[in-house]
Amino acid sequence: MLRYFLENGLVNITDKHPDNWEDAIRISGEVMKDNHLVTDQYIDQVISDVKEYGPYIVIVPGVAMPHSSAENSGVLGTGIGFTIMPEKVSFEDGNPEKDAKLFFMLAAKDHDTHVKNIANLSDMLMEDDMVDDLLKIKTMDDYRDVMKKHNM
Repeated sequence: MLRYFLENGLVNITDKHPDNWEDAIRISGEVMKDNHLVTDQYIDQVISDVKEYGPYIVIVPGVAMPHSSAENSGVLGTGIGFTIMPEKVSFEDGNPEKDAKLFFMLAAKDHDTHVKNIANLSDMLMEDDMVDDLLKIKTMDDYRDVMKKHNM
């Protein structure tokens, strides 16, 4: 799956320092917009969903999976964008379990593909040392090293 991000231009190792989690979601959406997979409308809906339902998108400490429903008209295509922030972003003050540095934004044109992408991403993240290795990435060379280590 790491190869998928690289080959499709969906990796963003950003030097932008988000002011808050909303800003972080907008930054994570940039690579998706650049690849014509989502519009600002989709990103606004993701932010609205987090405001309504809480930080459900932080799936494990350090990792967020921003997404909204497949029915969202702001979805232009199916894909997953991977953005690495320069530092962790807090989704819930005082709760480090709800901090994230790795952002995997999902968009899908249909529900089944959406669920499949979540499952594939979850499988990748459960690999031994994967999250720790991803958290250490600072450059594209680092990214390629992690890709080789995990044979992805």
